[in-house]
Amino acid sequence: MKILDKYILKTFLTTFASVFVILFFIFILQTVWLFISELAGKDLDFILIIKFLLFSMPNIVPMVLPLSILLASIMTFGDLSENYEFAAMKSAGVSLQRAMKSLVLFILILSVAAFAFANNVIPYSQYKFTNFRRNIAQVKPAMAIAEGQFSEVGNYTIKVDKKSGENGRLLQKITIFKKSVLGIGNTTVIKAQSGELMSNESSNILQLIMYNGSQYEDIIPKNYMDRNKVPFAKTYFKKYTVNMDLSKLNKSNDDDGQDINTNKMLNLKELRYTLDSLNKNYNKSIISFTENIHQRSGITAIERPQTETAIDTSKTEKVKPISTPSNLLTLFDVTEQLKIIDVAKSNIIGANFTISNTKEELAYMEKNINGHWVSVYDKFVMAYACLLMFFIGAPLGAIIRKGGLGLPIVFAVLIFITFHFVNTFGRKVAEENGISAFLGSWMSSLILTPLAILLTYRATNDIGLINIDVVIQPIQKLFAKLFPQK
Repeated sequence: MKILDKYILKTFLTTFASVFVILFFIFILQTVWLFISELAGKDLDFILIIKFLLFSMPNIVPMVLPLSILLASIMTFGDLSENYEFAAMKSAGVSLQRAMKSLVLFILILSVAAFAFANNVIPYSQYKFTNFRRNIAQVKPAMAIAEGQFSEVGNYTIKVDKKSGENGRLLQKITIFKKSVLGIGNTTVIKAQSGELMSNESSNILQLIMYNGSQYEDIIPKNYMDRNKVPFAKTYFKKYTVNMDLSKLNKSNDDDGQDINTNKMLNLKELRYTLDSLNKNYNKSIISFTENIHQRSGITAIERPQTETAIDTSKTEKVKPISTPSNLLTLFDVTEQLKIIDVAKSNIIGANFTISNTKEELAYMEKNINGHWVSVYDKFVMAYACLLMFFIGAPLGAIIRKGGLGLPIVFAVLIFITFHFVNTFGRKVAEENGISAFLGSWMSSLILTPLAILLTYRATNDIGLINIDVVIQPIQKLFAKLFPQK
């Protein structure tokens, strides 16, 4: 490797490492802020918090790595241009492509490493992160209930004035609001002087044993007039046990507001196997639905009986066609007509209900398949994004001729926000069956690739970022024609 290649590579690596560490730290703070409700006031020790952050760190790399490459490229080549080092290289016969040679090789290696990271490390960390969030309340049951505030666990909203004992298992002055079956209002209120939390790491059930308390339950009378009296039942108890389902804990903090998709926890091999099974199940569901609807319709194929001897049509008499009325119901009396109409109505309603439910089920299955395909393409998009951001940042830095943390940050943030917004929008639309999974995943790359080609071309040919003459010259010619000089 020549001295020039070593110098450029060293300059880029120094800038890239500094930018990566700073951005990584910023995104870690964002992660802490997003999950602050799970960390603050839950009596978690330092080791559990470190594990929580370690499991979440790999999920930040897909955002930090392309942005770091983009910003480092702009800063490095902007500094070289601002200090006239590129001018010296060009005077010595070194072109921009030759100056980028060592960095292109490094970015290619980094892209392969990014693909391997996205295919192996991120799925494993996502699996550990998800299970850690679900199991942390089993290891530390007191985490599910914060002291001095309302905590929602499953169908219960719990408030505890004070926690004590080992891992905060002992509770004082407990107030519980139990949601109704229909999810409207709180119909049951439980108060107790003390209680104890019991859990098992192999179970998703958290037991809350309460002592010396009472339960208030609203009673809804059948008579509407009696409801104005607001009757309720009050029960005293010395010991009362409530079982809470921890599988729903922190469900509202998921990325999509629903159950966590397992496609983010799979590598390429596992995704291909899963997609094969999902496609087979999808096709079986379609075939089963069509056969079911066909049987419900009552339409069967009529086979024409085959005869061994041919019939001489010339000797047979012509059979007059039977005239059928325009309305078949007229063949029946009024009572039978009503029965036939009722049966037809019930069949139509049942068929429409089946079609509607099956349509929703097939849409969910298709959405699940698209989500898995998006996860497949995301691994390749991350590797390609490293190359794309370099070929945008390096020529852009050479064109604007500004280094440091001023103008390069502005360009880098604008470009990366565009990339991230389009990428997120495309993935969401693809998962909702709006567009294909391939187009949704690669939309941002397809939009920014022409920009990378244009910037590389303009930087190679020493053309500025915006050629003002292209805009000004036609206007000058127009004015020259309108106002000719005398």
